[in-house]
Amino acid sequence: MCGVAHVDPMRGLESRHVLVTGAASGIGEAICHRLVECGARVTLVDRDVDRLEAVRAALAERGGRVASAAADVGDETAVCGAIESAVATGGPLGGVVTSAGIFDPGDMQPLGGVSLATFERTLRVNLIGTFLVIKHALPHLVATRGAIVTIASTAALRGHGFGSGYTASKGGVVALTRLLAEQYAEAGVRANCVCPGATDTPMTGGVYRQPERIERMRRLIPLGRVAEPHEIGDVACFLLSDDAAYVTGQVLAADGGASVR
Repeated sequence: MCGVAHVDPMRGLESRHVLVTGAASGIGEAICHRLVECGARVTLVDRDVDRLEAVRAALAERGGRVASAAADVGDETAVCGAIESAVATGGPLGGVVTSAGIFDPGDMQPLGGVSLATFERTLRVNLIGTFLVIKHALPHLVATRGAIVTIASTAALRGHGFGSGYTASKGGVVALTRLLAEQYAEAGVRANCVCPGATDTPMTGGVYRQPERIERMRRLIPLGRVAEPHEIGDVACFLLSDDAAYVTGQVLAADGGASVR
């Protein structure tokens, strides 16, 4: 057994060094906790320096083999520095999870009212950030025959009626992941994408705890509730692990069944 006694390990993670972006909160933080429970070495990346250090310290206190590197994923120089720091501190990368993402309040309207600045800012973090992290991690992942897990959204699969920048950026993440799976399969690198549905994270600002929203989710989601971050984290860690050794190029909706309606 690894980590906490009641948690079953996922094969191969105990020998893997994984870099996780967006690690200071929400789904990214949950992924880091699950990886530590399974014995992985983890490098946490986020631009929120204070929160990043708090999460790193909490994981270290639990016995986790963790390090952190503050970086904005939309800044190529910062991304290169974070990856270099991760490898220098934790050794070769065997996995990358691109969980960093934003939803700009200016995106909460029909496309005609969304400013170019809002659209570009969203793509800079969600799509270009994903591209930069993977691009500069790839030489290490090829050397270790590692795995990539991107985090998109069910907005990429069917749209939500709002968030043109968010939807476009997450659709790009899905397409990029499929491309990576094809381009790097011969090198032994797997790439898969998780598309969360409604999930109660800091980015959603507690909206899913409002009584009227809870009732609406019960009607829209077959499982009758929104996801907790750790439930998305479990899916991402499975895809990183050797339990998913024959899985690549897949786009997995973790949405409580909402996409079937």
